[in-house]
Order: sequence, then structure tokens, then C-alpha cells
Amino acid sequence: MTSLLGKRITIVGLIAAACVFPFITSNLYMLHILTLAFIWMIAVYGLNLLAGYTGYLSLAQAGFFAIGAYSLGLLTVKAGLNYWLAFVLACVITSAIGFLVGLVALRTKEHFFAIYTLCVGYIIYLVIDKWDGLTGGVRGLIGIPAPASIGPISFQNPLSQYYLILFFLLLTIFVMYRIIHSLSGRAFIAIRNSEELAQTIGISTMKAKLLAFVLSTFFAGLAGALYASFIRFLGPDIAYITIVFDLLTYLLVGGIGTLAGPIVGTFLVVTVSQSLQFLQDYRMLIFGPLLTLLIIFYPRGIAGALHDWMTKLASKKKQTPSRKQKKGKDAYVHEQTSEKKVKEG
Repeated sequence: MTSLLGKRITIVGLIAAACVFPFITSNLYMLHILTLAFIWMIAVYGLNLLAGYTGYLSLAQAGFFAIGAYSLGLLTVKAGLNYWLAFVLACVITSAIGFLVGLVALRTKEHFFAIYTLCVGYIIYLVIDKWDGLTGGVRGLIGIPAPASIGPISFQNPLSQYYLILFFLLLTIFVMYRIIHSLSGRAFIAIRNSEELAQTIGISTMKAKLLAFVLSTFFAGLAGALYASFIRFLGPDIAYITIVFDLLTYLLVGGIGTLAGPIVGTFLVVTVSQSLQFLQDYRMLIFGPLLTLLIIFYPRGIAGALHDWMTKLASKKKQTPSRKQKKGKDAYVHEQTSEKKVKEG
């Protein structure tokens, strides 16, 4: 009960800190970086659902991120649709393409699945890069509108966009929590632990894996649509393989298969990278070895290591008797000894 209350207080505190942050600092650059970090967190949550809870590492996440971004851009700039209608359609289009890709990709396993999705991601990058007539190619896509107003609420300035993206991040965390603690979430974890055993207990593994894959692409598309309306310019680089490894780095640092991992990893890596900007290209000489050591000594990431430490601490408290229990036990032993002496005497 105490641990549950502590978790709730921590969650409320973090949400309050995120809400108050823009009023603490007047640095618009830091606000911009933190807003971008929120977008990456949503994409990492999608990757975590598939890789962390189902055990299938998709290397096409950047490609689906780009599909969501370009879908919003093309529907608003070239088709002239209402922003929020285009926003919903961008998520639907990404999920539909993810469904079709998943039907084929999920017939493979382990490293074959990773290689296949890597190829899919690269094909998406090539389509965006070479199809000049649709995507603008290397010139990119410009003129993407900011989120349309909802009644009296406008999203034309950085502060309002910060709170809009924070809202979608909190909604993503809530939905992810509900998924993980549902029957579908338990099916995902069963597949991760042993797919053969999951089949023997009656789980339709193909349906469960396909659901996880489609949900993963949905969150990637959602993050991509938010990115497009925040940056308002798109280039083919957002689908490149380096973006996939950035997302994977955020996940590994934070903790794969943990609910807090995407937040912790993304926030730490982004802030540390920004603080090392003065070193320019040499900052990776510092960041690379630190990341390697972290993965070696804490394979479940920072959030996983903290969870393990708290679990061990709680178990030690349960195993260690309190002073009152010790005194009671000592008194009982003393009483039994005294009675035994009296009988013998």
C-alpha cells in the first residue's frame, strides 16, 4: 500500500513538474528541445510495446514515423484537408500499412524479423527520397500547418504546442499502461517469455503479435504526425536508419520492457547530448563508452535497475524481523528456558 502511494505521488509530481516547467524558464530553446523529446517518447513507447513486451525488435519504426509525418503533411498541404481530420487519417494510414507489413514480417522470427523490418524501413526511406512528385524528394515538404484551433484554444505558439504534445504523451502513457495490464498485454509477455508455451496454453500468437505490431506502428504514426505539425518541414532523413538507432538507444538506456523506460532514456540521452553540444562530433567519444558500460552492467536500463533495487530492498525488509518481533521472540525463548529449569529443579 505504501509503495503504491509512493508511486502515485511520484507520478503526480512528475506531471506537475512538466506542467510548471515553461513558467520556470524563459529559454525557448529548452522548451523546443523538451517538446521534441516528448514526441520521441511517444515513438519509443511504440517500439517498447513490440520489442520490450512481445520480444520482436522492429527496425522499421523510423519508416512508420515518417509515414505518419508525411501523411499529415501531404493531406494538409496538397489535399487541403482539415488538420484534425488529416491527423486522424495519418494515424489510420500508418496503422493500415503496419498491418500489411506485419502480416508478412511476423512469419519470421528473431534476427530474421529484425533484418526484414530493417529492409522495410530502408524501402520506405527510398520511396520518400526518390518520389519527387509526391514527397518532394530531397527538397522536402514545406508549409505544413500548425495544429488547428479547438474552439477558443489556439496552438500557434510554442507554449501551446508544448502542452498539446504533453497531453498526447500522457494519453499514450495511460493507454500503454492499460494495454500492458490487460489480457492482451499478458499475452504479449507470454509470447516474449516463450512463444511455444504461449501456443500450448491457447494464445493465438499470430493475432497477438499482429496486434502488438499494429499498435506499435500507430504510436509511431502519432509521433510522426505531431512532429510534422511541430517542425512544419519534412525531409527524407526522418526515415533513415540513424533515427531507428536513436530510438533504440533511448529505449535501452531507459529500460526495455518497463513502463518508465521510454521517458527516462529519452530525457537523459537528449539532455546529455544537448549538454555535450560544445564538443560537436567528439561528444560521441564520451557518450558511446558510457552507453556501452550502461548496457553491460544494467541490461534492463536505468528504470529496470531501479525497479530491481527497490524489489530487493522490499524483500529484505520483509525478511528482516523488526525490533519488537525480536524482543517478543527473545522473551518467549527466555520464558520457555525458565519453565524448563523449574521442571528440572
